[in-house]
Amino acid sequence: MASHTLQQRLVEQKNKIIESINLHKGLVSPLWRLPTEVLSQIFCHCLPQIPKLGELQSPSKLAVPMSLTRICRRWREVVVDMPNLWCVLLVEVDDGNWQQVAFCYDSWLKRTRERPLSLKIHFHAVDHSTKLRRLLQPYINQISSLSVEFYHRKTPALNMFRDLLALEEMSVYFHEDIPDGDMPASTLHSISQLPATLRSFDVSGWSLDFDDLTSCSPVWAHLTKLDIEIWEAKDVLHLLQLAPNLSSLTIGILSPAGEPLNPFTHTYLQTLHISFDYYDDDFCDLLDALSLPTLRVLTVHIVPEWPHEEFKAFLARSECPLESLIVSGSVVTDEQRAEYVALVPSFQLVPYPVPFIS
Repeated sequence: MASHTLQQRLVEQKNKIIESINLHKGLVSPLWRLPTEVLSQIFCHCLPQIPKLGELQSPSKLAVPMSLTRICRRWREVVVDMPNLWCVLLVEVDDGNWQQVAFCYDSWLKRTRERPLSLKIHFHAVDHSTKLRRLLQPYINQISSLSVEFYHRKTPALNMFRDLLALEEMSVYFHEDIPDGDMPASTLHSISQLPATLRSFDVSGWSLDFDDLTSCSPVWAHLTKLDIEIWEAKDVLHLLQLAPNLSSLTIGILSPAGEPLNPFTHTYLQTLHISFDYYDDDFCDLLDALSLPTLRVLTVHIVPEWPHEEFKAFLARSECPLESLIVSGSVVTDEQRAEYVALVPSFQLVPYPVPFIS
């Protein structure tokens, strides 16, 4: 009886495999006859419509577009001949067989045919930066978007990325937080040497102080978008002085200022997301010091007591076209809202809860 049951199961499994093969053939056969232009459009929809750094692919057999090359010879020919399908890539730098994986990465990158590249690099090891540099060298002028994640505090110098002359967007994430003053001088210098083409910069896991901001000053001058953490409110003003072209700033402040703030006007900032890791009057002090005549969107996170009079004075002084105020952690009353509308007719209050998004 047991032998009969096993034989029956084998027959059922065989039938399921045959059904799956027939279904696969039935689906692929009509697609195989489609014109190349139509197939190309279908393959494009297999990727994210807007590739993001967090959605980059690795050269896995299961990942698109690699999986598409394994259906049939014609599909492989069409996919390999579509550079846009290969322009996003995740590179894992670890202690594995680098020679083998580097060959796969290089084969992938060759198919981009000089199109702009979006790369995400995970540094699990610190002794392969030279090998990585050798891999990326032929494609150095294609890299327009780069995300680098370091999993150990002892990281390779970022100067390996300073020659990326087409770089427009970069994020750096340290999985082990870097304490105040512990960032190596070589890394600070490397950041200061990032190319002038860079427009968007995101730093996580490292809170910068006044001296850090000064050391990296050349990179801030060209940025239009920045996501960063700093130590004190006074450093916000210092950063804005160093970054005159910023239009969007997402910033976290970690500790109270402890000293008066001097007045400062930034003429380009349109979007400001600001959060505090403590309860203090620093937001009031910033409002008293700042004038932002082009500000359109303001998000404020963790301010228990809303500084109504200071905010009203800020609006009157800035004369900005503020369109949206998102407040998390405090309350704005209907009466206060009416006063803001009187100052800025286009004003809208987006009620809590709204996620704090960069």
